[in-house]
Amino acid sequence: MARKIAFHLNCLEQGGAERVVTNLANRFAREGYQVIIATEWYGENEFRIDPQVRRVHVGLREGDEKKHRLIQFLLRVRYLRRFLKEEKPDILIPFARKALYRGLMAAYFVKIPVLISVRTDPAGHYEERSDKIQIPLLFPRADGCVFQTQGARKFFAPRLQKNSRIILNPINPKYIGVPEPAVRQKTVVQSGRLVDFKNQPMLIRAFVEVHKKHPDYDLKIYGGDSFDGTKEILEQIIDENQAREYVHLMGASDSLEEEIKDAALFAFSSDWEGLPNALMEAMALGLPVVATDCPCGGPRTIMTHEVNGLLVPIKDQKAMEEGINRLIEDRELAERLGREARKIADRANDQAIYEQWRDYIEQLCNGEKSGVWKRRG
Repeated sequence: MARKIAFHLNCLEQGGAERVVTNLANRFAREGYQVIIATEWYGENEFRIDPQVRRVHVGLREGDEKKHRLIQFLLRVRYLRRFLKEEKPDILIPFARKALYRGLMAAYFVKIPVLISVRTDPAGHYEERSDKIQIPLLFPRADGCVFQTQGARKFFAPRLQKNSRIILNPINPKYIGVPEPAVRQKTVVQSGRLVDFKNQPMLIRAFVEVHKKHPDYDLKIYGGDSFDGTKEILEQIIDENQAREYVHLMGASDSLEEEIKDAALFAFSSDWEGLPNALMEAMALGLPVVATDCPCGGPRTIMTHEVNGLLVPIKDQKAMEEGINRLIEDRELAERLGREARKIADRANDQAIYEQWRDYIEQLCNGEKSGVWKRRG
């Protein structure tokens, strides 16, 4: 009988962790696994799951929102534990910070291995007072952990580092194998939510200077509004520089593989990230890339400076400007970097990433580790 896998996260609203869970769940279902995604709530703009994947609500119920925050937390854990007892999955895989804690607590005394996955830069995101209490209490009970970068793994205790894997995000197949364009447009592109940590203000200011030197180029930023005020800041910068004719906020797009495939280059400006899907997709399309070398090492994990892209320091407007200018002016370099960037698909295609997750899951389900779950059994 096929194994039953349960993923757990807050919702499937469009974001990095949600995209990876959706892709993995759909792939495991197609391979014959029983797959359940247990979520806390339903978002407005969610990723689509395969009809073979079951979606189960394990979040707060009617009337619970009026209760004290601590009571709500305990109820979330109780509902998840009840789900585990009823469904009896072979493994629970929680994604992202709060889901990790809930998953580890809910699985306490339940003979189900838990494979946690850290999806962002731990520095600054796993350092609250509550984290400093929960991490030493709960993380030792994890049967395994998937990190995206070596930098993220080094943040945690040696015991968790030892019992972990680094697995890249799977690239959506639609970005792989897209033919190289005959002619590139004089357009610099970025894709990603309009949100503060992506530092799009720095990118726009850098491009304003680029445009003075290359007035025939424009900048297009694709991504939905996160409603944190970033969009308004960007619009203000654009207006202050009278740049509406050459800096465009394009909004979200479901067809980026068509929209950006013939751009001159891709500019990535984040101050921190986990492992950025948008950057990997741009590389898979063969776009020349200039990217900030942000913590916890996502760009550095998939890029080598001057081999398959250019890495520049974070928050360095001048370095970003110079990197963009260099790729505009040295098209031979740009095309060479773009061709090398395409090779990311060899490491992060759907099949390769699925096999790494599958092998790790099978290992943990078989109790092949020197950790907690063997003692549970």
